[in-house]
Amino acid sequence: MPRPVKCRRVEFFPKDTYFIPLGKGKWEVEEIELKFEEVEAMRLKDIEGLSQEECAERMEVSRQTFQNIIDSARNKVAKALTEGKAIHITGGNYISSSCQFKCLSCGKIYDFNQQKYNCPKCGNSERVCKKKNRLCHKRPEK
Repeated sequence: MPRPVKCRRVEFFPKDTYFIPLGKGKWEVEEIELKFEEVEAMRLKDIEGLSQEECAERMEVSRQTFQNIIDSARNKVAKALTEGKAIHITGGNYISSSCQFKCLSCGKIYDFNQQKYNCPKCGNSERVCKKKNRLCHKRPEK
């Protein structure tokens, strides 16, 4: 049985998530899905100019995992550019500082930064990650 995928920390979410070659309609072109963590890897390495070790640390993964993520991202972008395919940025296995939780007691949805550990409405510490709909044991930073 394969190991479960560890979530990667993503700090940046692009406003535009769909790119299509000029002159082609959305239904006329094949698309390639680029995960949010792949965009984050390219941003950290290629735009911010961080070392592979620094990038891996920021994304909370090993250097080898970071290298696998960025290799996959670059391959997908190169394929889209050379073969005239659309790029759709969506999905992935990630966590972010804008993570939202749902309180198991009262059902209130609250942001990661809004409250340190407990639900702001009832004070309960049991919560599920809204994105993954499973128990969240993550401790927000102070």
